[in-house]
This record gives sequence, C-alpha cells and structure tokens, in this order.
Amino acid sequence: MRLHRINAVIMRHLYLFPRTLERWAETIYWPVIDLVVWGLTSKWVETAGSKVPQLALILLTGVVFWQVVWRANYEISVNLLEEFWNQNMVNLFATPLSVWEWSVGLVVLGLIKNVLTLAIGAGAVWVLYRLNIFAVGWLMLPFLFSLLISGWFMGFVGAGVIVYYGRKVQSIAWIAGFALAPFSAVYYPVAILPGWAQAIASTLPMTYIFEGMRKVLRGGPMPLQDLMLSFGLNFLYLALAIVFFAWMFDRSRERGLGRLD
Repeated sequence: MRLHRINAVIMRHLYLFPRTLERWAETIYWPVIDLVVWGLTSKWVETAGSKVPQLALILLTGVVFWQVVWRANYEISVNLLEEFWNQNMVNLFATPLSVWEWSVGLVVLGLIKNVLTLAIGAGAVWVLYRLNIFAVGWLMLPFLFSLLISGWFMGFVGAGVIVYYGRKVQSIAWIAGFALAPFSAVYYPVAILPGWAQAIASTLPMTYIFEGMRKVLRGGPMPLQDLMLSFGLNFLYLALAIVFFAWMFDRSRERGLGRLD
C-alpha cells in the first residue's frame, strides 16, 4: 500500500467535484433541502400540532400527493435522459416521430404511472396507518389534476435544459422539482415561512393546491379560489414551459443531436 496512490485516487475525484452538478447536489443541495423541508415541518408540528385536527392524515396526504408532482416531472425529464443513456437520441428523431408526439406519449405514460403510484400510496397509508386520504371523495380529484399539470411544467423546463446541455446537467431532472418543494407548503402552511419565502410561494400553483387540500381535510368546503388560482398559474407556466422546451430543442437540433449521445 502506497500513500501516493491513495492520494491519486482522492485527487482524481476532487478535480471532478467543482465541474459536476451531481456532486454539488449530493454534498450541498439535498442535505439543505431535507433540512429546510423537514425542519419547517417539525417546527409547525411542534407549535400547532395539538391544535390541528387530522394532523397525521394531512402530513401523509402531502407525502402521497407530492409523489404525483414528482412522477409527472420524472416521466418527462428522466425519460429524455434514458434516450441519452441508451445513445438513442439521433435514432429516435431520425424516424417520422415528431417532438410533440414524443412529448404527448411521455405525458400519457406519466398519467398511467401516476394512477398506479397514487393507488399504491393511498393503499399503503390505509394498510399502515388506517387513514383514508380519499375520505373526502371527489373533492380531491381537481387538486390531483392540478398537481399533474405542475409536474408537467417542471418536467418540460428540466427537459429543455437537458436537451440542450446534455448529460452534464442531468441532475436537473431531480433538482428542479424539489427546489420548489420548500415553497410549495407541501407539509406545512404558508404562514410558517418567512416573508420573502411567502412571496415566492404565492407565485407557485402547488402552494394553493396543498393549502386547499388541508382545508378540505379539516372538513371545510371546496376552496374554489385556491383551486382556480392553481389552475390559472399552472396553465400559464405549462404554456411557457412548452415554448421554452421547443426553443431549446430547436437550438439543440441545429447544433446536432448526435453530440448529446
């Protein structure tokens, strides 16, 4: 065993660290996100837990419903990465397949998988905790559809960045969605956030969805204002995300999709 060879292995990875997004994410991004999200959740539970009815149901519903956003985003951005990993990007678009046919296919695939994910998540909550996240019935369906749109717009933004810059920014597929999680009030109310974070939260459709979801789970009526705000922002962001993706795809194709493989 030689010290200089051990040092060479260490230096080899340290040289890559500042040039690789994955390493920054693993070392800094994910620990910070976890601390922020679960720290705020713990703070809210500690200060208001006994005063909030259906607290366990609210938290578990947030966990399951956030999977809807994550899955919708995942099926667009990560399936694009699958084509890079399999060196299939040029082959795919050398066929008559258009980028919009490909996009619609991934959206439908994500919808199918989301139904399965939601069923498994809701079933697990019932089996493990005897709580029914659909106890309020059809009132949850509009929120779920709005969450799907949120995942789609995040997926198209991430895919737009990836399709131009390639695998060197592939962590965007996972980072993009969770970057908004602390501001989306998934597990805690917006009021727990500092003022500047509440301003950001007010621009996100997911915030109104999760705030409205909590109102319904506490026995309140359907919060139509929250629902309409979420749909309005979602459709706006989805339109902008699609335009962004189309623009980035065209720029990437001009430079040659072969460079991405």
